[in-house]
Amino acid sequence: MFHLQFHKPHSMSFRVSILTILAAALVVGLACGGDSDDGGSGNPTPDPEPTANQEPEATAEVGGKLVVYSGREEELLGPLIGRFEDETGIDVSVRYGSNSGLVATIFEEGGNSPADIFFGSDPGALGAIGERLLVLPDSILDQVDAPFRSGVGRWVGVSGRARVVVYNTDVLTEADLPDSIYDFTDPAWNGRIGWAPTNGSFQAMVTAMRLIDSEDAARGWLEGIRANGATEYPKNTPIVQAVADGEIDVGFVNHYYLFRFLAEEGESFSARNYNLAGGDSGAVILVAGAGILDGADHVPAAELFLSFLLTPQSQQYFTDETFEYPLVDGIETNPLLVPLENIEVPELDLSGLSDLEGTVDLLRETGVIP
Repeated sequence: MFHLQFHKPHSMSFRVSILTILAAALVVGLACGGDSDDGGSGNPTPDPEPTANQEPEATAEVGGKLVVYSGREEELLGPLIGRFEDETGIDVSVRYGSNSGLVATIFEEGGNSPADIFFGSDPGALGAIGERLLVLPDSILDQVDAPFRSGVGRWVGVSGRARVVVYNTDVLTEADLPDSIYDFTDPAWNGRIGWAPTNGSFQAMVTAMRLIDSEDAARGWLEGIRANGATEYPKNTPIVQAVADGEIDVGFVNHYYLFRFLAEEGESFSARNYNLAGGDSGAVILVAGAGILDGADHVPAAELFLSFLLTPQSQQYFTDETFEYPLVDGIETNPLLVPLENIEVPELDLSGLSDLEGTVDLLRETGVIP
């Protein structure tokens, strides 16, 4: 049984690093405003050079408020939010919801949206909101390798999640599983598969399949899995449970859900993850990430928050407590996880996963969703 506990850091080095980031954020915040010069499709418009009497206002802004719209669950993000508030004195208000729902809300609210930050749980959602995001400073972007951030600098990944096949260990071994996700269309898998077609991460994976392979390949896969009578679930967690309970033999999920079950139920839990081979599109690495809205009222605080998510302490939290992959160099990956460098990941610009609408259309065309 794994016993995990989140420890809030009180080290002087951590407080010094936060103060250093705060100072940098103030400098950047004084140099740029909350709106871009063309409504969000370009770099922020510089303000005039600050004068001495402007500094207290900027300091008050950073030490004041921040509004986050989060497609990540409160259970996962809440501890970090609390630590950020404690370390900076910034009061953070968070609206939790589905990625698609929050994206729609932001567009509906337009320039009246109170949101400073959109925190998406997959790159598809981040790409979909991309036109409403500011270009981030290099000081934030450069902390993460290019494959895990926006190609035009509008969002940055903060944790990685591998798409895997979860399988029932009572009836299958890794040797029984195919190398490619496309092989699950074989009739031998009829009645044995679980999936979550309305889930954002699943839809991001299908979008990746469209880009890496082709539209026709993704369509054929969806039709084949549907023909195999795949059982539909609302999200990843019940798929993993159903696999362990023997309701289904395999399911398509993000890797970290399994480890939450193992932490609670121990090694006897009858499910394990399988990483597809050979750069298969079913093995894509997705990221959770965040960007700053073009109408943000608290840009310096928002930049500070993004920097905070990339600190060693926060990155270690993601891998130790939520079983995700850290995206900043030098962070020790949770030993329970297959090292990222050992996964044969397909080449893909995650910024290209913005066409969620096309994926939803394809899911409807194939009868996978109504």
